[in-house]
Amino acid sequence: MSKKMHIKLNVNGKDEEFLAEPRELLIYTLRERLNITGPHIGCETSHCGACTVTIDGKSVKACTMFVAQASGKSVTTIEGIGGADDLHPLQNAFKEHHGLQCGYCTPGMITRASKLLEESPNPTEEEIRFGMAGNICRCTGYQNIIKSIQAAAAEMNAAKEAAE
Repeated sequence: MSKKMHIKLNVNGKDEEFLAEPRELLIYTLRERLNITGPHIGCETSHCGACTVTIDGKSVKACTMFVAQASGKSVTTIEGIGGADDLHPLQNAFKEHHGLQCGYCTPGMITRASKLLEESPNPTEEEIRFGMAGNICRCTGYQNIIKSIQAAAAEMNAAKEAAE
């Protein structure tokens, strides 16, 4: 057994400190140690995107990152994007435009889409397809996911314009 490391993370705005083996995967830390179950374990090979989180402003697949690599960083999961009483525009758009069916991929989709809309506030359909290519959905056929992201972008842009 390897020596445990002192790990510090900021997860969804909350500081966390604990001891962990350096080889512990971030997805297991989030789900089992911190009880943050939004990011899902899908393929464990970084192909599906169900485990997508944002770390220091970058989309990362938590199933292929060691917790030691994330130490000292800020991690945002779906739980940090919005909640039941205060839905993020993406969460609301996925609900309103049927961007989900079984829901297994949805946390990773929304987490990646939120970063995509930060990078490109008014993306074309082609840009959305390219930006979301690392996140797989086996249920929807993607068209309603694209519609949801476009609707959220429009809502977010209108709110930004109204605030100016």
